[in-house]
Amino acid sequence: MPSPKTHYDVLILGSGQSGTPLASAFAAAGRKTCLVDRAHIGGCCVNEGCTPTKTMIASGRVAYLARRGAEYGVHCDGGITVDMRRVRQRKRDIVASFRQGSEKRTAAAGVEVVMGEAAFVGPRTVKVRKNEGGGGEEEVQLSAELVFVNTGERPARPALRGLEDVPADRVLDSMSVQELGAVPDHLVVLGGGYIGLEFGQLFRRLGARVTVVQRAPRVLPREDPEIADCVLEILREDGIEVLLSTAAVSVASEPAAPIALTVRAGDGATQTLRGSHLLLAAGRTPNTDMLNLSAAGVEVDSRGHIVVSPTLETSAPGVYAMGDVHGGPAFTHVSYDDFRIIRDNLIASAAAKGQGTPHTTQARAPTIPYVCYTDPQVAHVGLHAAEVPPGRRVTVASMPLSWVARALETAETRGMLKAVVDGDTGLILGFSAVGPEAGEMMAVVQMAMVGGVGWKTLREMVFAHPSWAEGFNNLWSGLKEVS
Repeated sequence: MPSPKTHYDVLILGSGQSGTPLASAFAAAGRKTCLVDRAHIGGCCVNEGCTPTKTMIASGRVAYLARRGAEYGVHCDGGITVDMRRVRQRKRDIVASFRQGSEKRTAAAGVEVVMGEAAFVGPRTVKVRKNEGGGGEEEVQLSAELVFVNTGERPARPALRGLEDVPADRVLDSMSVQELGAVPDHLVVLGGGYIGLEFGQLFRRLGARVTVVQRAPRVLPREDPEIADCVLEILREDGIEVLLSTAAVSVASEPAAPIALTVRAGDGATQTLRGSHLLLAAGRTPNTDMLNLSAAGVEVDSRGHIVVSPTLETSAPGVYAMGDVHGGPAFTHVSYDDFRIIRDNLIASAAAKGQGTPHTTQARAPTIPYVCYTDPQVAHVGLHAAEVPPGRRVTVASMPLSWVARALETAETRGMLKAVVDGDTGLILGFSAVGPEAGEMMAVVQMAMVGGVGWKTLREMVFAHPSWAEGFNNLWSGLKEVS
């Protein structure tokens, strides 16, 4: 238990996918290490992000397959019912298991943990207001030779007229929506990005009516237009109403409709959508506004993200930032790689001893992968065709998933594959997939890209039959040069 003023070798603010393993690594190296978190060990991924959402999405997929049982010759004569409380409890149990594992590993490493909210009061010095029941002093001052900020992001709350007047239990974000004990009658989702589509499809499969309101002219605006259109078709086929080029104007609560969201289409026409719940899924904001970073000399950008160098150093000597708090790409696997960069540069390698080449964020940039866990999944690595720098000869290949034997055998033919190739070298510049195991297919291409393996090698590769990867034998037949 820290005294009112305690100095450490290492102080880590935030127990995310960088902070938690880094704390253990420094402690194992003999450094006096303190980890501060205001909520729980494990960060967003374990507690509110990847782990719980993908657990719930698995329940949604079971409901979807159960309804399709007759296609496979399996009949559920009693009908399909969803126990939302059991779905929620399964999610809670898996989160608790993951969190407890993180807590045990941190304690075994000898890391001192302080639960509370920290704010800088000077260079490499913070005050922590401890959580109720934390024991000892209510507020402590902690300082260190090295400070690492891993405080992540939180759901953004839009400036929507009338939002504060709507019953709070009817307005949800990506965290509170996971705690519903009953399936909403009609979920209105504000935002057609990754979070909005994952939750929208989940609750449609659990039995809700779902409407997605998307300001942009297509869903998943980051994706290739052909990929985005493929996903849109699937969502609408699943019975989800998707309104594109549509902006939320105001929201109110009516006697017959807890949510009455007025929206304006691209042509200026307005309408009011009436539902039972409103899910706010239109972005995230960094957890920096409460840190008093100016007291430490740490610079932030216009959105509040901490500005870092390729080695994750901030503008303040001895202060580093890791994970979502320093801006995109905001993925758990990137946050964990931030940990590896710090570990390699400051603990485990020749670079830590002032020798060799430092590990930086630049090496990973061309091949950072990601997956949106709609069903089918949406996966991508590398460049989209529109992102290739001018002057480079580019060829593109695409094909429907129905050309893959595994898709036909499993009756999972919705989706497509698309690759971007350097027309001169044959190296793969980017790859996208929509499919049940799109993330695993993408990983095959990612390894080819990292290893400098061209498309011809994948075309001639002997993949196991029947596997999803066999699609790479056929994808390239349609290579066409982009004008």
